[in-house]
Order: sequence, then C-alpha cells, then structure tokens
Amino acid sequence: MSETSFKQPAPTLLVGVDFGLPHFDAELQELGLLAESGGLKPVARLTCKRKAPDPALFVGSGKADEIKELALMHGAKEVLFDQALSPAQQRNLERHMGLPVNDRTLLILEIFAQRARSHEGKLQVELAKLQYLSTRLVRRWSHLERQTGGIGLRGGPGETQIELDRRMIGEAIKRTKERLVKVKKQRNTQRRQRERRDTFNISLVGYTNAGKSTLFNALVKARAYAADQLFATLDTTTRQLYLGEAGRSVSLSDTVGFIRDLPHGLVEAFQATLQEATEADLLLHVVDAANPDFPEQMAEVQKVLAEIGADTVPQLLVFNKLDALEPERCPLQLQDSYELDGQAVPRVFVSAKSGKGLDLLRSALSGIVTTALPPVAIEPADPRDMTREYPGDLA
Repeated sequence: MSETSFKQPAPTLLVGVDFGLPHFDAELQELGLLAESGGLKPVARLTCKRKAPDPALFVGSGKADEIKELALMHGAKEVLFDQALSPAQQRNLERHMGLPVNDRTLLILEIFAQRARSHEGKLQVELAKLQYLSTRLVRRWSHLERQTGGIGLRGGPGETQIELDRRMIGEAIKRTKERLVKVKKQRNTQRRQRERRDTFNISLVGYTNAGKSTLFNALVKARAYAADQLFATLDTTTRQLYLGEAGRSVSLSDTVGFIRDLPHGLVEAFQATLQEATEADLLLHVVDAANPDFPEQMAEVQKVLAEIGADTVPQLLVFNKLDALEPERCPLQLQDSYELDGQAVPRVFVSAKSGKGLDLLRSALSGIVTTALPPVAIEPADPRDMTREYPGDLA
C-alpha cells in the first residue's frame, strides 16, 4: 500500500479466491469494509475459484491478465487480495500487472497503525509491521543487483543492501520486543493491584464492529472512541462499572475486535492487550445480531480466544444491535441461552444505541458477580469524603 493511499482514497480492485473453504465471502463485503476503513476506494470486485493457489501468481497467468484488464478498465491504482500472499506471489503479480498488489494482512496492519493511540498500541503495531516487512525485503530492493559481481565474489550491492536492511529490521524488532516486555510488566503490576482489591474483572470481546465500544460507553457512561467502522478500538480501556443489585463495582475492559484471518503476527503483538481477556473473570461476548453471518463471526472469536488461552473463561453472550433487527427477526424474549461449542451459554439481547435491554444485562451481571464473590460489607460513608463517585465504591 503506497504511503499516499491513506491520504487520498486510492481506486482499488478487490480480488477474492474461493478454494472451496466454508463461509467464502463471495461479495467481498468484509474486504470492502476493510478497504474503506483503511482509506481506500473499492471500484470493482472480482472473485474466482481454484483448487489450490498457484505457487507463482496465486491465481494463474490467465486470471492475472483478467485482473489487469479489469483494473485498467475501472482506473484502479492498486489491487487488493482477500487472502494472504507470499512475498514471491506478491512480487510476481506486481511485475505481471504493473500495479501495486497488496493483501488482507497488510491492509489490517495499516488500519491498526492508523488507529493505535496509546504507546503500547503503537509498539504492538510497529512490531507486527516489522515482522511482516522482514519477509518482503527482496521486493523492496529488486531494482538493485542481486547476483555475484565476478569470479570469486559473493553477492552484489543489492545483496549487501538486503543484508544490511535485514539486520536493521532485526535490531528494530529486538528493541520493540524489549519495550513491550516493560509495558507488559507495568500491566501485570496494575492487574495485581486490582486482584488485591478483590475486583471482579469483565472483558468485552467480539468480532470487529459488533458494537463493543458503544456498549462499553452505555454501561459506564464513558467516552471511549466508538464508530461504525472496523477496528475503531485498538487500545484497551478499563473503567469501573457500579452494579446496584450486587452493591459493588466491577472492572470493565473494552478490547480490540477480532476478525477472520487476523494476521498471526498481530495476535502475537497484541498479546499484552488481549491478556485482559485471558485474565478476566467473565467475558462479555458481544455479537452483531443484525449481521446474517454472526455464527461465523462468533466461531472466529472462539478461535482467537482459544489461541490466546481465554477459551476457558466463562462467557455471557450479548446480542447487540436489537434496533437494527427486522421485526420478524426480533426475539420473543430478551434473555435466554445459546449453544456455543456444545454448551448452553446465557444470552441477553440489547441495543447499546437505544438502551433497550441494558437493565436486563446489568441484572444478569449482578447475578453472576453476586454468585462469584462474597457479599460486600458496606461501611458507613464519611460525609467528608468527596472522592467517591458511586455509593458502593469503597476504598
């Protein structure tokens, strides 16, 4: 993706290849949303079927010619693939088409780079981008000589430049990892402090754009950034949520959204952020009930939770966007259970936008917290204490 592509929307051709796997996005809707979130302008879409990726061009030379013609016809300046391309496939496609070719992985990395706000978030994205870039150095230096310069000599100036760049990136990766270790230690210290205070920790998880941040804001009356776009939230935000029925406050964290084919480097890089989910007492799994593909999205979330070791944490399903459901799809009751991975998990329907069902959700949370923790002994309030925000928020 060129540096200017995110300043001025670059006309982009979207390409998806169906290898016969389940849940193929034939309309490339999600890729289109990702492209728009990244500042690109989809002008055309092309899908095709293959039994296996072509080792050289991913799609084969005939289809590559078709993509090139379609790009020229629609004035596309870039080609974006819905699947991850190998460095060689990316390089070969660019030479074949004479256009920049990028994949879903780089697009997600670019979006994460735009959205990261905290020092930790920026470090995590930087690490993932460096790791991605380290495998694609040849592409960057393809204009330099890469063969031997003469008898007895090994490597030309290009080879030297690649080695130099590889070493520089290797050192940058090492430095970034060291800085992230320090950040992780700070997070662990904060968690230990919360544990000493007997805080019940709840983490919001879910597919990107399910409405987690809107729900977070509605519950704690905060102003965390929320927008109708993919990956609006990258940095973990934690606030105290007072539950009247339970007579105590709990710690509520909003985390980064998950997505299909989330680059493994990003999962690794965001380990510190996602650790909030692994160490939570309860996961509020937020689902976009209005999205017809919500079962596949839930499966992707479960997959990432298993990857980070959070699949054993108890869950409460929150089916959000009740306001966007068509009347015939509206549930008869707002609270029931849903089978997830062979187990019945409690479910609540809400609209974080309108507030419908939020009282029911608070009540369900109070019940879970009351069962999990011993009752709080409420001390008489000191009238001189002006620091407490909630009646049960004891020091």
